[in-house]
Amino acid sequence: MTCDSPLIIALDHSSLDAALCLADRLEPTRCRVKVGKELFTRSGPAVIEALHGRGFEVFLDLKFHDIPNTVAAAVQAAAELGVWMVNVHAGGGRGMMEAARERLERHGLETRLIAVTVLTSMGTEDLAELGVAGALADHVERLALLTRDCGLHGVVCSAQEAERLKQLCGEDFLKVTPGIRPHFAARGDQHRIMPPAAAVAAG
Repeated sequence: MTCDSPLIIALDHSSLDAALCLADRLEPTRCRVKVGKELFTRSGPAVIEALHGRGFEVFLDLKFHDIPNTVAAAVQAAAELGVWMVNVHAGGGRGMMEAARERLERHGLETRLIAVTVLTSMGTEDLAELGVAGALADHVERLALLTRDCGLHGVVCSAQEAERLKQLCGEDFLKVTPGIRPHFAARGDQHRIMPPAAAVAAG
């Protein structure tokens, strides 16, 4: 079943039962779903199989970051589960990202591959502690351009950066934006967030 909606609903639950309870309240023609580290670590491929059985396209959000061959193998394994999209950390560099893309191409796997730029929980001070000088937005732009040059389909970024990245990387370059929530909702540990209407307007 193909979904044309831009919505990706995070199934951020610790158990398979809780995640599927939420999924059963959703319509697979109107959204895709995201499976993250905790749920996948606890439930394994069973959660992907269950969601596919319900007709959902799945974004497997595991943010791989390791040596090129290890990441390429992990991305292949994820794609062979039939997920719609998987991600890596752009900070892993050109060699890692190109190895992952080339592995998918070599095996004829059509899973979309995107890269995380800067986590939405991080700010300029966090980057400075890691030795990254300058504005956070500039670092996001550098990583997004590197990701595009490596042939990936898009990036994970803050909605605050989406409009600028559309200008830099093109209309077809995917921008997956976590931290979309109403003003009244809890921020959690994410800092660079945006309400839904503003996020849509930002592209």
